[in-house]
Amino acid sequence: MPTMIETESLRFAYPVDEGQKPVYALRGVDLEIEKGSFVVVLGHNGSGKSTLAKTFNAVLLPAGGKVLVEGMDTLDPDLLLAIRQRVGMVFQNPDNQIVANVVEEDVAFAPENLGVPTEEIRRRVDEALRAVGMDEFVTHAPHLLSGGQKQRIAIAGVIAMEPACVVLDEATAMLDPIGRREVLSAVHRLNKEKGITVILITHHMNEAEGADRVLVMNDGRVDLDGTPREVFCQVARLRHLGLTVPDTVDLLDRLRQDGWDVPLEALGVEECAAAVARALEKE
Repeated sequence: MPTMIETESLRFAYPVDEGQKPVYALRGVDLEIEKGSFVVVLGHNGSGKSTLAKTFNAVLLPAGGKVLVEGMDTLDPDLLLAIRQRVGMVFQNPDNQIVANVVEEDVAFAPENLGVPTEEIRRRVDEALRAVGMDEFVTHAPHLLSGGQKQRIAIAGVIAMEPACVVLDEATAMLDPIGRREVLSAVHRLNKEKGITVILITHHMNEAEGADRVLVMNDGRVDLDGTPREVFCQVARLRHLGLTVPDTVDLLDRLRQDGWDVPLEALGVEECAAAVARALEKE
């Protein structure tokens, strides 16, 4: 598979007061993210996951090493616009990304700034709103929408730029369970139907279950890297890192500790129930 984003010995430190040593938020991250993949990045607060996300479209620039977006170096100022057109960012608070008083005008904002022709903007706005299931809200006022709907409008605004990759930095953190489901459904659809690479930064373990790949950050480095099943099987390591595990894995782990013969790999609710039922039949 072609590579969407690659980091080479990536380091980053936030500014400190004069005379103080820099504290690195990223400490030599080597990573390749394939085009068309759905990647979830987990980690406790301060692990470096959001810092990593912001390097993917040059919101933050490396203090050492490189970030390459489809081979383009984020340190090259001449490539900045092209990089940000290829990698769109959706942040935690949708209110900070909504700039217009009508939904369609908000989604059209970025293409208009890029000088996209009017007819093409209309097509992009309609397609983007349809892609996130918000095409019935074209003329609505964004401030009257729910949190999940606002976040989907923010995602539509990014999609209208026709990026190859969308990075969601804690984009579900401020939403209720219904809003989270709405946003997750929208980004999974974008990934499956349009082939857009999705990188989801989150602290909700259950959001990682449907990913192709899970990365767990700790102390500015990638600590765990694998499929959801491979990562969540490492319950002791995750708990050592200050993280929880999906409810199904937690249940199965507790049953194993009590001597039950159940697999930790059963992530989904139905899989978990079937695993428990098989174990009961053996009793």
